[in-house]
Order: sequence, then structure tokens, then C-alpha cells
Amino acid sequence: MTPPSERWPDLAGRIVGRRHILPVRVYFEDTDFSGLVYHANYLRWCERGRSDMLRLLGVHHFELHAPGDGGAPAAFVVRRLEVDYLRPARIDELLEIVTECAELGGAHLTMAQEVRRGERTLCRLSAKIVLISQTGKPLRLPPAIVARFKE
Repeated sequence: MTPPSERWPDLAGRIVGRRHILPVRVYFEDTDFSGLVYHANYLRWCERGRSDMLRLLGVHHFELHAPGDGGAPAAFVVRRLEVDYLRPARIDELLEIVTECAELGGAHLTMAQEVRRGERTLCRLSAKIVLISQTGKPLRLPPAIVARFKE
């Protein structure tokens, strides 16, 4: 049997260089009456790509929300999204969500993402993600998180 670390595709995708790649299959539920992928599903898939990239880097949402080190609870939230829909996707296609950190700020990350079918880019997305406290105030990114993105 092949060890789990060598199987592809993995549920959380994989990191290649500075990019995270998440495979996604288009199901009937992802399409609208026209048979094309409904526009909001690209946003859901990109959210999964960002979340799984963080997970593979060792940054877990549940640890931010309930830190065991006595720190204040925090969460990542989307501050800004820019989306360009370039080509449609259809049922049964295998897509890849490609995510990379385009900018690392004091309290935010800007993630550049593409939804691809083979070599063709179907959708481009830029997401500014901010770390906030329970009261909604921006927090500086912890050094451990910054270090994981710089590795």
C-alpha cells in the first residue's frame, strides 16, 4: 500500500514550492440551470484552497479561535475579494485551485488564487485576509504564522 503522504490527490491538496494545489471535481450540485458552474462555487473552492493551505502550513483555525497558550481568541476574515471569471467549468471536470501568498502584511495576508482546468485559467481571485480579535479589531500576525509563510 502507498503511504498516505505519497498519494495524490490528497484531501487537503499539496504544497509545491510556494503554491498550494487543491484538486476539485465539478459535481451536478455545483452547476446551475445552464449546466455551467454557478459563480459562487468558485468562491467556495477558493476558500477551501486558502484553508487547506493554512492547514498544511500548520496554521489551524481551531487553535486561533481557542488558543491553548493563553492568548486571545482570533480568526481570519475576508476583508476584500477581487474576482475575474474568464472561462466556464462544467460537470465532471477536474479542476485545480492554485493558491499562493502574494503579500504578507502586519495584520493581513493577500492570497492570489486561480481555478485551473489543465493549463487553462478559468477564474482569478485576490483575497485580502485579516486576522481579527473577538471584538473585530485587527491583530498583528503572530511571528509563528509569518515564519511559516516565509519558509
